[in-house]
Amino acid sequence: MSTDYQKAREDLGRRLRELRVESPHGRITGTYLAEQLGWPQSKISKLENGRQTPTAEDLRAWADATGHPEVFQELHGRLKGFESHIRSWRRQLTAGHRPVQETWNTLVDGSSTLTVWENNAVNGMLQTADYARHIFEEYAALQNSPRDTEDAVRARMRRQEWLYRPGKRLHLLMWEGALRAQVCPPAILAAQLDRLLGVVGMDTVRLGIVPLDAALPLPPANPFWIFDDRLVVVEDWHAELWLDDVHTIALYSRVWEAFDEAAVYGTAAQRVISRARQAVSI
Repeated sequence: MSTDYQKAREDLGRRLRELRVESPHGRITGTYLAEQLGWPQSKISKLENGRQTPTAEDLRAWADATGHPEVFQELHGRLKGFESHIRSWRRQLTAGHRPVQETWNTLVDGSSTLTVWENNAVNGMLQTADYARHIFEEYAALQNSPRDTEDAVRARMRRQEWLYRPGKRLHLLMWEGALRAQVCPPAILAAQLDRLLGVVGMDTVRLGIVPLDAALPLPPANPFWIFDDRLVVVEDWHAELWLDDVHTIALYSRVWEAFDEAAVYGTAAQRVISRARQAVSI
């Protein structure tokens, strides 16, 4: 968990303790508050020491029980502020993949320029429906989330309409390893690579491939998206990180530019894709 996230959670915990100690009903002990709320006393301790993330319902109950109902909006604002930075897959996928895809569609729709680094699979903006279907099924199995594969695929395919709108630009870098990752049956992978060959040269897409034999300026690390220089979203196994401070955005921009120097474009990119395509045994 990031240092900024943990600091914000600790700050919220200190605020909760302050509300308990300075209750208009007089100083309330942690034990008494736990009894009033029907919680184990350990939960009070964990919340106040920043070792547990409260829910909105927890914050409302705390504000009411300590005699400060008017501070709920402040507490809730703090929660949304730091929780928005780390979006756990466990929480996001409680209703399946479709709601997550719809959130991404809104985010993409409101952007003019997407600057993306992808190192482990073909990027969703260029996936075929069959390829996307296999990705969703594997992740649903991993996360033990509801299976809404077809709805999720349709939502992801709708997002790709963005590529055909005037004024939009996708700057996408992919490692050659992402082209070769056999995350689906060979026939589906072959069709996916054929799709990529047709994308090279699109007006709205600048597709760069970093070959496997290229000298890498940095380890490939995690995939990430930069939205109009206002937001970075980094994907990890447990969560997405949504980062919007200017220094972090600048850092990821420098990472992308470093990989861009190792990438090939145009006919050279097509040769790398074709090489990966020829390696697929159907």
